[in-house]
Amino acid sequence: MRLYYTLRRMRRGHQESWDEKMVERLRAEGYVPFNEYPLDFFLGLPDEAACNAVRARLEPDGFSVDVKPIQDEVTLPFSLHATKSMRLILDDMLELSKRMTAIATEFHGRYDGWAASGGPPKKVHYLRSV
Repeated sequence: MRLYYTLRRMRRGHQESWDEKMVERLRAEGYVPFNEYPLDFFLGLPDEAACNAVRARLEPDGFSVDVKPIQDEVTLPFSLHATKSMRLILDDMLELSKRMTAIATEFHGRYDGWAASGGPPKKVHYLRSV
């Protein structure tokens, strides 16, 4: 019984990361950890040279990358969007967020997070014959 209360107290002290909240929300919408889904990652970068360097890092790992200039943005005027189909596993997402943050920081940019594209999977309803 004491273990239960200790774990409960520890859980209250644990602050969920953005990645944890996002994975939890997507799972509630029907995403399952065993299927691959297209996931989008976003970075703000200072110049084209940084965009090209980040692209060179991500494309060999299977990411599709596109870059767009952002009007009226002085500090980080380029938005890099990287997409990759992958399973929605929390540990993997935490590691990828750390990696994206490190890459963005190395090139004087900012990692803006990730999202699942395409919306939640469609639910299948089976009809039962009588």
